Amino acid sequence: MKTRKEMDPAYEWDLTSLYDDDSAWEKEFPVIEEETKKAAAFEGTLKDAKTIRAFLDVETQLMRDLNNVYTYAFLRQSEDTADPQGQMLVAKAAMLYTKCASALAFADPEILSLPEDGLKEITASEELAPYRFVMQQLIDQKPHVLSGKEEQLLASFSEVFGAPKNAADALMDADLKFAPALDSKGESHEVTGSNFILLQQSSDRTLRKNAFFSFYGGYVGHINTFAATYAGAVKAATTEAAVRHYASSREASMAGEHIPVSVYDNLVSMVRKHMPAMYRYVALRKKILKVDELHYYDVYVPLTKKADSSWTYEEAQDLVLKALAPLGKDYTDTVRNAFHEGWIDVYPNQGKAGGAYSSGTYDSKPYICMNYTGDYESVSTIAHEMGHSMQTWYSKHTQPAQYADYTLFVAEVASTVNENLLVEYLLSKAEKPEEKLFLLNQYLEGFKATVYRQTMFAEFEQKAHALAESGGALTVAALNEIYGDLIRDYFGPDLVIDDEVKSEWARIPHFYRPFYVYKYATDYSAAVDISERILKDGDRAVKPYIEFLSMGGSDYALEELKHAGVDLSSPEPIDAALNKFEKILDEAEKVVAEMEKQ
Repeated sequence: MKTRKEMDPAYEWDLTSLYDDDSAWEKEFPVIEEETKKAAAFEGTLKDAKTIRAFLDVETQLMRDLNNVYTYAFLRQSEDTADPQGQMLVAKAAMLYTKCASALAFADPEILSLPEDGLKEITASEELAPYRFVMQQLIDQKPHVLSGKEEQLLASFSEVFGAPKNAADALMDADLKFAPALDSKGESHEVTGSNFILLQQSSDRTLRKNAFFSFYGGYVGHINTFAATYAGAVKAATTEAAVRHYASSREASMAGEHIPVSVYDNLVSMVRKHMPAMYRYVALRKKILKVDELHYYDVYVPLTKKADSSWTYEEAQDLVLKALAPLGKDYTDTVRNAFHEGWIDVYPNQGKAGGAYSSGTYDSKPYICMNYTGDYESVSTIAHEMGHSMQTWYSKHTQPAQYADYTLFVAEVASTVNENLLVEYLLSKAEKPEEKLFLLNQYLEGFKATVYRQTMFAEFEQKAHALAESGGALTVAALNEIYGDLIRDYFGPDLVIDDEVKSEWARIPHFYRPFYVYKYATDYSAAVDISERILKDGDRAVKPYIEFLSMGGSDYALEELKHAGVDLSSPEPIDAALNKFEKILDEAEKVVAEMEKQ
C-alpha cells in the first residue's frame, strides 16, 4: 500500500474550499478567539429579543468558523492517521472547540431562566423570526439545561468525555496490526481494516477463514483495552444523562432530535417479528455455498461468480450517474461536477482512515473519504456517500447557516435511496440468472447489514448502557455475553458462532457515538419507501424528496420525513421494508431453483 505522498493528486480531495494549507488554517485561530470574546461579552444581557438576536448572529458565525477549523483538521488527519501533523491539528482544534463551548455555556441557561411567558413572547417576536425554530428547540430542552456554572463545567469536560473514543480510534486506525493471511495456495495476503471485508468476499474459503481469525484475533489481543475504552464512553454518556435529569442515556441521546423512545422500540419489535426471514436467508446462503457448517467468515462472500466483476473508478462514476438519473438532471449534473471538482478522496493509502464518510461545512465542498477497491461494494459506497453529500449540498444552498445541518436521524435516508436506486438499475439490466442472484444478494445484504445488523447493534447498546445504569460492570465477559446472545438471536440455528465473533462489538466505532446506529435501520426503511415511490411515480415523488433534502435542520426530523411521505412514529414503515426484504428473498430462492434445473 502506498504512502500518502505517493498517491496521485488527481484522486485526492481538494481542501482549499476550507483553507489553502495548514498555515492558513492556523491564522483562523486568532479570528475565532476574538469572535469568542465578542460572544462571551453578552453574558448577563440576554433578556430581550433584540439582544438575543444579536447574540445568535454572533454565535452562528462563530460556530460556522469553528466548524471550518475542526472539519479541516479532521479531514487532514483522515489522510494518514499515523501522521503527527494531522494528530496535532485535531488536538488543537479540539482544544479550541472546548474553549469556545465553555465560553458560550452561559447562553442557554441564561435565556431559559427568563419567565416562561416572557420567553414565549420573545420567541414569537419578529426580531427572532430567523431563529424561531432554534428558540423552540432551546425551549424543548428547558427541563434538562443546568445553571450557567454547571453548563460551563460540563463543557470544560468535553475533551475528557471524548478521550475513550479517541483512544479506540487511535488503536483501530493506527496501532492495531494484523498477521498476514494465507490462501489455499499458500500465498500471503496483507490484512487491514480497509481490505478485511474484501478478503471476506473472496471465493477462497481458506483465505476467508485465515483473514477472519487474523482480523478478529487482532481485536481479541487488545480486548481488555477495548472494554476499558467502551466502558469509559458508556460511563460518560450515562453520567451526563443522569446529571441532566433524563431517565436513561438512551432517552437523552434521542431527545436532542425530538425522537420518542417508542421509535426505537418499534424498530426492535418489528425486526424481531421478521427474524424468520433472516433465518431463511442464512439457510439459503448455506445451501448455495454447499458447506456443512456456515461460519461468520461465510456471511459476506457473494453467492455467484459475478462477484469477480470489478469496475474502474471512472466506470463506477458512469454507473452511478445512470442509476441516479430518476432524481433529475439538476441532481445528476451536481454529482457529475462532484466527480471532477475535488470532493472525493478515492483510494486507500498507508494510515488512511478506514471505511467511508461524508463531511463538510456550510462554506466548503461536501467532502467524501473512501477507500475504493473496484468491487460492487465500492461502487455502492460512491452512491451512498454521494447521497450524504448531495443532502448537504441542497441544505446549504437552501437554508441559512443556522438551519443547514440536518439531524443524524435523517442522515442515512439520502444515502440509502441512492444505494437502492443503484441496485434496482442494475437489476433492470440483468439478464443471466447469475447476474440476478448476485444483485438480489446485494439487496438482501443491504437489508441484513443496515436493518437487521444495525438493530442488533442497537439492542447491544441498549443492554450495555442499561447494565451500566443498573450498577453493573462492562467487563469483557459481560460484553461478550450480550453480543454472543444477540448473534444467536439474529442469525439463527444455521450459523456456527466462533468464539472470536463474540468480541465483534470492539470493532464497531459507532458505539462511541451512543444510540446512533438505530438510525441506520429506521432510515433504511424510510429509504425503501421513498426509492420505490421515485421509481413508480417519477416527478410526483422526486419533488417532495428534493424538498426534504433541502430542509436541513429547519424542522423536527420526524416532521421532515413526513414531508417526504414517511411516518416513522408508526411501526408500519419498518414492517413494510421487511416485507420488501421477504419479497426479494422469494425472488432469490426462485432464481436459485431455476439455476439448479439448468
